[in-house]
Amino acid sequence: MNKTYDIGGKKFVLDEDKAVQAYQEKMVINGRDTMTFNLLPLKYQWAYDLYRKMKSNHWEPEDVPMQKDLEQWKSATDLSNAERWIIMMGIGYFSAAEGIVGDNIQHVVRELVTAPELKLVLGRHAHEENIHADSLLYMISSLGINPHECEAMFEQVDTIRKKNEFVTKVSKGLRRDLDLKVTENKQELAKNIFVFGQCMEGTQFYGLFGMILSLARQNKFPGIGQMFRYTLRDESNHIELFRNLFRVLIDENPDIWTESFKSELVDLMKEAVELEKEFICDCLPVNSVGLSAEEFCSYIDFIADRRLVGVGLEILHPGQENPFPWLAEMMDVKKEQNFFEGRVTEYQKSSALAEVSDDEL
Repeated sequence: MNKTYDIGGKKFVLDEDKAVQAYQEKMVINGRDTMTFNLLPLKYQWAYDLYRKMKSNHWEPEDVPMQKDLEQWKSATDLSNAERWIIMMGIGYFSAAEGIVGDNIQHVVRELVTAPELKLVLGRHAHEENIHADSLLYMISSLGINPHECEAMFEQVDTIRKKNEFVTKVSKGLRRDLDLKVTENKQELAKNIFVFGQCMEGTQFYGLFGMILSLARQNKFPGIGQMFRYTLRDESNHIELFRNLFRVLIDENPDIWTESFKSELVDLMKEAVELEKEFICDCLPVNSVGLSAEEFCSYIDFIADRRLVGVGLEILHPGQENPFPWLAEMMDVKKEQNFFEGRVTEYQKSSALAEVSDDEL
């Protein structure tokens, strides 16, 4: 069906059939080749909705006060060495990890997907990783920590280095021209999306999230705790984004979803969990913040199973319960009291706040 416009003696004919065909040719990969970045009509409405949800949760590190954190950091009595070490491990790991995630989004996943609305939401995801990386710099400078010491940690602490190598190995291999009509190459992309979304951001980030929020729960490092709460809210959206992207990629390319590939993904999650448990033991070589490394390891088992279920894979630890139900309460960031001025801070531009759901904890 055509629609004709006669304007000023000129005739413009719009072919609806061609427009519908363009819509139908939108795909996660191997879709319509266009440089116009035309979002309309939206095929992946969930991606645009998630983009708007993420945009409404914008926050800036500098808006979070760090005075109390600095006082505690300098105090000879307020903190134990174990509590200081948790903060050092958090800064040492995340100052590298956030950049690794953002780099993979921009230079691997966003380069390979073809639907503009997917590129849009992935661009927002990468932007949020920049904010998270910036928040780590803000923490380091606020506490007066030597930045070279932080770099030494993610280069020289073996459990940090091994976690980073686990994810970068599935990123480096995709930084080349790929024929994404070949099943093996499609599987490499799906593996990347699974590892970064479900293994790394979805599971390996959660040990330190829990530890730092445990400190904040005890009124220690309130500013850092606040930034980690905002970060975790963002991560919830990132997990959902990569989970949806993974599912749609599989739906559109069922040749990916072989039994051997499913087993490979489960094995990758097993590896991610073991690396995270080793890292947890380095973060908590002695019991601290009222919690033990064993409890955090159980928490990682619980989280990993939720990630596997979310993408249609068999769980590893049937019956594992969440040992930290209080974490869900810590994620209620509808209204956050400014620590010193007593004003309400709401990082929210729309009426509905995106909160971390129980499914993410």
